[in-house]
Amino acid sequence: MRDFRRFERCTRRGEHGDGLSGGGMRGGGGSGRVFGHGGLRFVLLQLIADKPSHGYELIKAIEERLGGSYSPSPGTVYPTLTLLEELDYLSVDEADAGGRKRYSITEAGQTFLAENRVTADAMLARMNGGVDGAGPRGGRPPQVMRAVENLKLAMRMRLSREPLTPAQASAFAAVLDAAAQQLEQI
Repeated sequence: MRDFRRFERCTRRGEHGDGLSGGGMRGGGGSGRVFGHGGLRFVLLQLIADKPSHGYELIKAIEERLGGSYSPSPGTVYPTLTLLEELDYLSVDEADAGGRKRYSITEAGQTFLAENRVTADAMLARMNGGVDGAGPRGGRPPQVMRAVENLKLAMRMRLSREPLTPAQASAFAAVLDAAAQQLEQI
């Protein structure tokens, strides 16, 4: 329990976690986040329990399960792997000739995974379904989902700056209305 609280403190401060917050994997109108607060650790532990892997292999495995709609960044995966190693949930084999480390789950990691089986299974099930239906079983093409996320980011960035003038607000709304009309015609 002490280790879990340490993990939670670290992720709240933005250290060693998956760097994302929220209640878990989300699709739909959320912020585009895939893994919630600490959710990535369960996915990584399960993937490593299934097959010891390098960080890059884990990134690609997650991307593949999500049908290409999301690929976790190395800046998200490697700090989480380091934390899991510090918690003694993972061990690291000697680096290969390319400097890559292969991670294996430890007995403590197996115990943690077993104690959190419901959460781990839920994360994997949601991941296998894809983000907002974009996974292998969904029908949303990855390039469309990427474009949707780009649009949401552009809107958030603009709206987070100085307030819009009435003319800017009208222009902003007109762009969105025109895009909606064009999409309905496809």
